[in-house]
Amino acid sequence: MTNSAAAEWTRSFADDPAMAVLRDSLQDEQPGSSRRALENAGASIRERFLAGESIVNLVHLRAAVIDELLIHLWRTHANYCAGVACLVAVGGYGRGELHPSSDVDIMLLLPDNLPESCEPELADFVTALWDVGLEIGHSARTVEQCFEQAQQDLTVATTLIEARLLDGPAALYEEMQTAISADRLWPPAEFFAEKRKEQIARHHRYGDTAYNLEPNVKGSPGGLRDIQVIGWVAKRHFGVETIDELVSHKFLTPGQVRRLHEGQAFLWRVRFALHILTGRREDRILFDHQINLAEMLGYEDASFTLAVEQLMQRY
Repeated sequence: MTNSAAAEWTRSFADDPAMAVLRDSLQDEQPGSSRRALENAGASIRERFLAGESIVNLVHLRAAVIDELLIHLWRTHANYCAGVACLVAVGGYGRGELHPSSDVDIMLLLPDNLPESCEPELADFVTALWDVGLEIGHSARTVEQCFEQAQQDLTVATTLIEARLLDGPAALYEEMQTAISADRLWPPAEFFAEKRKEQIARHHRYGDTAYNLEPNVKGSPGGLRDIQVIGWVAKRHFGVETIDELVSHKFLTPGQVRRLHEGQAFLWRVRFALHILTGRREDRILFDHQINLAEMLGYEDASFTLAVEQLMQRY
């Protein structure tokens, strides 16, 4: 997602009721207001999920809520640093995709010469994130460190490919994007070959079958990770921002793209429900959860098939 696309996407949620709930709670200056703001917005999103609202909208809305909260905390606790360093969303959060208990991965992109006054501000900001109750994964790198670590580690490179600027100097962020571009490291053919090796190894860990009795909705063959791999490879090879753009490159047909979106939406609903049901980041459709999961997703027992059987057959 480009920064212009990200800005437009964020603006599309500006008037959403969940954002209004978050902002109202943030205006309370009492201790714990940020935590309560996140809890209130999360409760609003859960209610809308249970009422059957589009999962695509809710997954992106959750990311937009976190955007608003993080930018608020960034400007509150690191006001001076916000002018010289970048707050960057990476990984799944960089794609603008968050489930209720997903990790929120961020990077603090630092200038080569970080003012000393920034260090305590950055520490205060990270502490504030934990105080809010977010499952935060964070790193701090200069542009040169981004290049060096991405060159050595494909996982880091993949994370940075999905980066999205939340706040800070655009010029510094663009410098990082240039540093990790395909003409500097991991050219498309090499990137594809290594991602294919990763996929084969991951499929082996899950028995090379999508028909596991307790599948992992993220990592098992045919799961969300496989759809993400398509996106990563396409972005590196074609320079596209979305899977939809692969139609214009004659790589996928409109029908194939539609099936990918439908499959992803189904898997998103299952994962979203699992997180709500368990209250944690749980991606395994364990036997213990399957009956309650089927009920939450609206399946009902029929004459010849139980609700849970319908869910697992669909999966």
